Amino acid sequence: MVNGDTIVLEVNGAGLGYDGKAIVNDVNLSIRSGEILCLLGQNGSGKTTLFKTLLGFIRPVYGGITIDGRDISRFSRQEFARMVSWVPQSHTTPFAYKVREVVLFGRTVHIGMLASPGREDRTIAMRCLELLDIGHLADRSFTELSGGERQMVLIARALAQEARFMILDEPASNLDYGNQVRVIRKIRELARKSIGILMATHHPDHAFMTASRVAVLDQGRLCHAGEPEAMLTPETLKALYGVEVQVFDAPAHGDVTRRICAPVVE
Repeated sequence: MVNGDTIVLEVNGAGLGYDGKAIVNDVNLSIRSGEILCLLGQNGSGKTTLFKTLLGFIRPVYGGITIDGRDISRFSRQEFARMVSWVPQSHTTPFAYKVREVVLFGRTVHIGMLASPGREDRTIAMRCLELLDIGHLADRSFTELSGGERQMVLIARALAQEARFMILDEPASNLDYGNQVRVIRKIRELARKSIGILMATHHPDHAFMTASRVAVLDQGRLCHAGEPEAMLTPETLKALYGVEVQVFDAPAHGDVTRRICAPVVE
């Protein structure tokens, strides 16, 4: 739905933290529209701080963040929301909004808080649902959906923003295996529409399935981003998670193989 010229979101030698004290240091990171960067790291490694900074909720302690060469501090909130969308791990609401209404919230950045969505906004929202193969849920109550269905709706809401970049916080972490695969497949499809995607995950297999590149966040440092095959080695995964892991190629379709990993169980 987005498509367009390639642009880049860059973090340039930044320190990230609170009250003038960096807890993640010297971050250099770039995401191009149309690619997927998977971020791996233990809980407490600084992922939330990185996301809050990328979303403009907190400022870097030092260094800067730019989109297409423009510092994000120079964007208005509405301009920025047209550039970067956000998909949380999960979302609950006490109100029984219909799915189509939840997705329409993503159009707020285009119509303003007090304006009503028009025909075009409703068309775009429905198109987002259809793109993710959940158009049949449009009139269902969001509160009655399964975990996998809710996650797809949240992605549709972010997609309705028509932003150039999408940040996803462990989008498949609470889903059963079938829904994990469905979500991962849809994320790959979104990247093919020139959306730049930063996706946090605890599952190296998700990175092998989706990522153009992988970055590892460990002990306050963001390791150099590289191809999954180069970054996700048994040595790297053991250092990161403290367990022995095997990484090997497995048959996929025909002559195609897919790299997967599995813990070593004694």
